[in-house]
Formats: sequence, structure tokens, C-alpha cells
Amino acid sequence: MTYAPGLRNLITDIANLRVGNAQDHHLKSGSTVLVADKPFTASVHVMGGAPGTRETDLLAPDKTVQQVDALVLSGGSAFGLDACSGVAAGLRDKGRGFAVGDVTVPIVPGAIVFDLINGGDKDWDANPYAALGRAAFDTAADDFAIGSHGAGTGAMAARQMGGLGSASVVLPDGTTVGALVVVNSMGSVTTSGDRYFWAAPFEIDREFGGLGPDPAVGYTCPDPSLKEQAMGLHAARGANTTIAIVATDAPLSKVQCHRLAVTAHDGMARAIVPSHTPLDGDLVFGVSTNEDTPVDVSTFAAIGAAGATCLSRAIARAVYEATPTKTDLIPTYR
Repeated sequence: MTYAPGLRNLITDIANLRVGNAQDHHLKSGSTVLVADKPFTASVHVMGGAPGTRETDLLAPDKTVQQVDALVLSGGSAFGLDACSGVAAGLRDKGRGFAVGDVTVPIVPGAIVFDLINGGDKDWDANPYAALGRAAFDTAADDFAIGSHGAGTGAMAARQMGGLGSASVVLPDGTTVGALVVVNSMGSVTTSGDRYFWAAPFEIDREFGGLGPDPAVGYTCPDPSLKEQAMGLHAARGANTTIAIVATDAPLSKVQCHRLAVTAHDGMARAIVPSHTPLDGDLVFGVSTNEDTPVDVSTFAAIGAAGATCLSRAIARAVYEATPTKTDLIPTYR
């Protein structure tokens, strides 16, 4: 069945979710934050072989903390994890956090992509990512830019510049599902020839060009990586990762949020070939903003399927909306 996206076709079509971006074009990097009016239930699933994360262990279904205050996606590799500190500072200023006696501690898990070799100037005197995280938090809103913005500013896929993507869908019962993603993959989002998206069967309303699926068949692997050619094979092998958030306003338990994240990886694999390699840090956060009684198994199955297709669409949109700069090492899709 075909459904319609939400009003914005963004993850913020889910009520009370906001996204903030901050970027430095001289640095050619940035950070993106997802926040809400109150804490939300979250879990995570990692399928790549080289993740970079902060506080993701507490998102396992058996861990005590059930909800988080924000999630951060950032460039900067390990340096970029400091964006979480900037977001935590902003939340602390607003009195947000997990209560421990008379102290509140903001819970801000995050994940990063490697964009340190992308044409930007990384010769900083002080780590810039805490400030980028705080700026992203301070500007979080219902509407936000995708493509070469936030954590997607300097991202690269195999054949084109990557970026920040988002998409949403509204199910027949009114449930909204949305995805937010940073595409910096080892694999390609396009088939041989760089014209057709692997995610084309899931496109809605020409959101990434409307060309439809590649009429050719029999593909096993995409064309050789322009990213590897530009960066050098050795460098490029350590410079990949796609990180995403899939969210819904349906009530899910923490266990179900974990399963939502697991299921969403199907959408990543449909949109990026290859995915989940030993040289990617591919991960997905699963989020629910609703604390009511969790949905039943059959209802959850539809939500999980929608999350996967939303993520496929968001990945293609990230690359489709990327805009060129003079320092790009490889072309943008358009």
C-alpha cells in the first residue's frame, strides 16, 4: 500500500520533536540534534563494524534508563562526540535531565561520522564540536534544512557527496513514522551510472527526482568508489558510516524501540550497496514519543516496515539535496 508523507516530509512531522543543525563551512562539518518537549523512549542497534558512539550502552533494553533527553548526530569522528556535551549543557540550563537526588543529569546519546578528510580545514586550536552541538540545540525547530547541513555538511557517499536526510509517512490509523539520517557511506546510493537510486521503489511524490527504478537488472556491486579515489584507498577505508534515527508517535516500549531500530536497518540496506561493512559504523536509534500502553505485535509490524522505507527515502533525499562547494572532493548528485 502507498501512504502519504506528513506535512513537512521530515521527522518533525511527529508532534513535539524538533531538529537543530549547526555547521561550519570552513571546517566542512557540523552537528545535528533531535530534541523533544520532554524525555522520550529510545534504543539503538549497531550493524556496522566501526561505530563511534557516546552513551549508547544505556539504550540496551535491559538497562535502567528508559528515556533520553536528546540524540546527537555529528561529524568530526571521535572529536564530534563532544557535540553531545554542548547539547547536555543546553539541557542543563533548562533543568532537563535524569533525576539523581537533587541533581539532574541530561541523557544525550550520540553517534558520529568520519569527515576529517573532506576538503575542510580541520586545523583547529580547540575542539569546535561542543559549540556546534550547543548551537544546534539552541536552534532546534519544527522546520530544518536537509542536504549539506548539520552533520551532513561534509559527508560523502561512495559516488557522490552525502548529506543529511529526512522523510516521514502517515499510516491509515494516523500513526506518524519518520527518519533522520546522515549518509557518509562506503557503499553507493545509486546504481551503476549514478543516475538511479537504489531506494527508488520507495519514493513518494518525486521527493528525490522521480526517475523511478533502474531499468537494468543483474547488479551485484556499484561502480568503483570515487570517494576512495579522492581520499586514497587507505584513508577512505576508515572514513565511512551512516547514522540514523527512526521515530514514531505510536506508544512503544524500550524493547520495541530496539526492534524498530533493528528493522530500520533493512531500509539502510535497500538504499546503500553495500551496507553494514566492517569499515562502516552503521547504526540506527529507535524512538517513541508516546508513553501510553505499547502497541501489539501486529500493529508494531506495520510501524517497523514504515520505519524501514522512511529510512530508505531519507537516505536518497540526503544525497539528492546535497549542494556543491568549491572544496568538495567528489561531485554532488545534481
